[in-house]
Amino acid sequence: MDAEAGPDGLPAGLPEGGPETGKAKGGDALKLRERAYESIIEKLIARDFTPGEFVSQRQLVARTGLPLGAIREIIPRLESEGLLTTVPQRGIQIAHVDLNLIREAFQFRLFLEKEAVAVFTTSASDETLAAIRAEHEAMLGRALARRLTVEEEAEAQAIDWRLHDTFIDALGNSIIAMAYRVNSVKLRLIHHERYRIDGRVVPVMREHLDVLAAIESRNPARAAEAIAAHVNNARRLALTV
Repeated sequence: MDAEAGPDGLPAGLPEGGPETGKAKGGDALKLRERAYESIIEKLIARDFTPGEFVSQRQLVARTGLPLGAIREIIPRLESEGLLTTVPQRGIQIAHVDLNLIREAFQFRLFLEKEAVAVFTTSASDETLAAIRAEHEAMLGRALARRLTVEEEAEAQAIDWRLHDTFIDALGNSIIAMAYRVNSVKLRLIHHERYRIDGRVVPVMREHLDVLAAIESRNPARAAEAIAAHVNNARRLALTV
């Protein structure tokens, strides 16, 4: 017979310090909070949660396998980052993809990436640029030659995201990197809803190669213009789909 349900739909009568409550001390509590945060972020990126979906704390516990106490403690952080919203009488809502989110997320991305690309243009080694170019040209070649498999399209998407992360990493600024990461989660929610790379590998790789050509010129202004054109193209697509 099932145990009687207590608050949040979890079984009543559990030990106060048991795993379901997540009541740990000191460093253990901090580790649990970070694991809970990282788990939810990973599931948002993997689309295990649907934008706009309502979930309960119990469902978050079930999906992450982490204690209720840790889940409760990281909800305010996720709310402050705009990834979750607590709605009275309904529960916790995953960030909803709407026109305002699209405009704000892409504007934030544009501001950061223009500066990041300008810095990367003067700091990246020739070897790094050659490796990035080779990766993109190989994927473009495959996409031009035949229809890509689902796995290859996923690989192309990883190449896409990795390039943009590389630009931000060139700044060497942990505050910017953390803010960019949160915005990237929102962009990936938008991506899943609005402009998946499926069937678009050729134009994306070509736009990236245009950006790389500008970087290879070692002209920061030209590189900033190229990344702005690329980001604005993605924004227009997200707004019109």
